[in-house]
Amino acid sequence: MINLISDTITRPDRPMLEAMMTAEVGDDVFGEDPTVRRLEEKVADLFGKEDALFCPSGTMSNQIAIKVHTRPMDELICDHWSHVYLYEIGGYAFHSGIAVHTIVGDYGKITANQVSEAIKDPADWLPHSRLVVLENSTNKGGGNYYTVDEIKPIAQVCSAHNLALHLDGARIFNVLVETEETPADAGRLFDSISVCLSKGLGAPVGSVLTGQRDFIKEARRVRKVMGGGMRQAGYLAAAGIYALDHNIPQLKTDNNRAKAVGHILSQLPYVKSVSPVKTNIVIFELSDPYAAVEFIDILKRNNIIGSAFGKHMVRLVFHRDISEQQFNEVMAVLPEIRV
Repeated sequence: MINLISDTITRPDRPMLEAMMTAEVGDDVFGEDPTVRRLEEKVADLFGKEDALFCPSGTMSNQIAIKVHTRPMDELICDHWSHVYLYEIGGYAFHSGIAVHTIVGDYGKITANQVSEAIKDPADWLPHSRLVVLENSTNKGGGNYYTVDEIKPIAQVCSAHNLALHLDGARIFNVLVETEETPADAGRLFDSISVCLSKGLGAPVGSVLTGQRDFIKEARRVRKVMGGGMRQAGYLAAAGIYALDHNIPQLKTDNNRAKAVGHILSQLPYVKSVSPVKTNIVIFELSDPYAAVEFIDILKRNNIIGSAFGKHMVRLVFHRDISEQQFNEVMAVLPEIRV
């Protein structure tokens, strides 16, 4: 099967497995795993931060950041399609006791003016605006992304109002291969950044949270109370190091394949619309009365796995485990489907 359900289904290739098997390890809860430290130092250096923290998942790294940046009765501001709002089980309330102010952006992107208008005035009956979270690229927004120049005015608003700015950078490297900006360009604008290693980069597990030293010191304590302290985690960290050293260029191919499929879909009679394809995610709306769950079954009968993203919405995600032959098969099959 050609699995386009997500880029989370990628598996380590043989060189990555060899790097994992030969990793030098220790007990990371005691700060004694040298490979974990190498990964954390590498990510911190890439983004121009003082320190970093290896976490089991992007959800955990995002929730740790929210917890450290806020206090109960505070509020975070984000787009209404943000992963931290929709897909982390209300963790902002469960872990941090805060509210959320959602903004209707443009395919997952919000503006500085929208952030400014969302900031609460001080009042006993209102939460304190304390944190802004941006997602780059935007999952539900179909892989849409911010450039550094688009983020700068948002960062300026946050600075002027003493708000922290966190980046959910689950697919940040899919963005950077498009914009040709550097991780340090983005790092200068954010107080904290979460980077996922287990999506398009191909590592089996893990995200890294990066920020300044005092922030990461507190984040490490929060990771522990959330159950995220790992022992010989260097075997997993080695996969992350390998991914960052070798697997970033492939992301451009994934993005280009998604754009090609989006172009094909936009011309097909069973497709009502295609969200702008900017990176490796294709989201399209089926023409009435076609239902997404029925279309997913049709795809399966044609050897393709996708995901329903709403009653009439379908998502396909391209990644490094899709071969050139499989990509060509997708391009050939989609125009032949009869709904």
